[in-house]
Amino acid sequence: MSIFLEQITKRYEDHIVINNISFEVADGEFFVLLGAEGSGKTTILNIIAGVVETDQGRVLLDQQDVTQLPAKARQVGYLLQQSTASDNVTVAESLEADLRLSELSVTEQQQRLHEVLELVGLTGLGKRLLSQIAGGRQRVALARALLHRPTVLLLDEPFATLDAKLRNELQRRLKTIQRTLGITTILATHDEAEAFGLADQLGVINAGRLIEAGPPQALYQSPQTEFVATFLGTANLLVGLATRDSVHIGPHHFPLQDAPSPVALDNARRVQVLFRPENVVLAATEQGLHCPTFGEGTVEQTIFGGSFEQLQIRLPPIPGVRPIAPPVAYGGKTFTIEALRTQDQASRLPLQIGQKVWVGINRVHALTHPGLRFLLFTDGSPAAQAALIVASEIARRGQARVTLLGCGLTDDALLQQLESVQQQIGGELFGLATRTSALAPAEAVAHELKRQAYDLVVLPGLANSEQLAEQILQFGEHHLLYIPTAQPAPKRALICVAGGEPGKDDILFTGRLTRHLDATATLLSVLPATENTAESHEWLRRFLAGGVQTLDLLGVPAQATIRVGQARTEILQELENGGYDLLALGAPLPDRTGKIVLRGLVSELLGIVNTRPILIIRSSM
Repeated sequence: MSIFLEQITKRYEDHIVINNISFEVADGEFFVLLGAEGSGKTTILNIIAGVVETDQGRVLLDQQDVTQLPAKARQVGYLLQQSTASDNVTVAESLEADLRLSELSVTEQQQRLHEVLELVGLTGLGKRLLSQIAGGRQRVALARALLHRPTVLLLDEPFATLDAKLRNELQRRLKTIQRTLGITTILATHDEAEAFGLADQLGVINAGRLIEAGPPQALYQSPQTEFVATFLGTANLLVGLATRDSVHIGPHHFPLQDAPSPVALDNARRVQVLFRPENVVLAATEQGLHCPTFGEGTVEQTIFGGSFEQLQIRLPPIPGVRPIAPPVAYGGKTFTIEALRTQDQASRLPLQIGQKVWVGINRVHALTHPGLRFLLFTDGSPAAQAALIVASEIARRGQARVTLLGCGLTDDALLQQLESVQQQIGGELFGLATRTSALAPAEAVAHELKRQAYDLVVLPGLANSEQLAEQILQFGEHHLLYIPTAQPAPKRALICVAGGEPGKDDILFTGRLTRHLDATATLLSVLPATENTAESHEWLRRFLAGGVQTLDLLGVPAQATIRVGQARTEILQELENGGYDLLALGAPLPDRTGKIVLRGLVSELLGIVNTRPILIIRSSM
């Protein structure tokens, strides 16, 4: 029986748990939903089973719309993560209770019992207590799910609590059962090895969205998104340039085995370059690589992994190249890549920590670079038009994907405003989408942020901008760029940081935004007079030095300064004297209810600084 989900959406109050998901599972196919805890896997299974109603969309089983059918009418077997079976009953007693509720005769009940016990490997153990059998509860729960010969089998992390050996054994048995019966199956799991071992087709889900779906090998070798590339296995991922049949990582060129590439272009364009650890080749000399060279590195770490050896190799920075994964440590001057080799390879070239080694890459895959995603909204006012021009120029230079949201505008009026903006910036916006809404700005933006994730929301200088800013920051993980007046794209950024982990986020995102503008940056920390000690100065000096190095790796020339006094006064003085045209601040951390309240320094500066853009950055902590 085939399963088809069409544009399924599920909300709990204002929270979207499942966001417009569609996918199909063919008859007799084993489909695995892979995602982290809270990604929406269980909710999808509940919707298919009829346990939870969908707010939008349809569920089709064997091309029949069952969206409104009750759970009992769907012929779905459902195995939950937490089995309700008691350990103090026998295997047979646990299953016979369910059989007695059926319309089967006593003889048929016994035949069905023997049938499912054989499938799950419990033949002859009907009188044993569940507690006396390894994995007894899980085996009996699987038998119960198969008891009434369902046409669809749903499994929600059924083996998550078992030890590795028993889990592997039951996974193999499950795959055998699925193939023997030819039953269409969906398994939800967070275990990557389990997903690879069982799936005919694999769907990767995150935050209620199905990111990619396809054969496991294809998703691993040739993913289309950064999320899947880094979520499945270990990834080496860097920003490079792609031409029609090759990619360039700085001065290094690598052929594309996937040609024609999904990102193949007549002109070079920024892409993300993926190579897996097993695609890294190590040799004592450059001539010994027999594949394209990536340079000479230093062994940072070796890990014995049984039949394989895992290594971290540190390489010098490559001008113009930004490492994505593994991420560069804050303040780092170099980057690392992950390598994997067999023990036979390791024995032929033993390597120790600190030893030099030549690095080559025998296979790369290019992903379309997602760039930053901007949400620009306009109500047609002169202030909104001025903000659109500045933000559009920033987006154009950084190849950011843009959604333009018209609040209270007709489609024609929005398109006219867009045409005017694109004429003034001298080019079209990349990945442009336009939408109109009859809602007020705060409600319209909130609705769009629930529908789609963005990196940056641009707020024009409206009468209630501070209130709007606080409302907009309540949804999603985006940052906020407040643009009160028209001006050229920023060239000098003042990044105000207090130190610590949130400050690292402030520096990193400002660097990502300004690196395409040929801008420079100054890092400013203000020490209250009461904390003006040698130890505080030294700690801040080290922190800011790391920030300067991080920005330098991104291609943003930077310097750092420490002032002593009242934060607002010192920031305003530096802002005026330094000729800065962008102020970057960290957003207040959420309170105990998870709400971001703009008060104190950020609120004060929003009310005072009305001639320069203000970038408000959310912490990932």
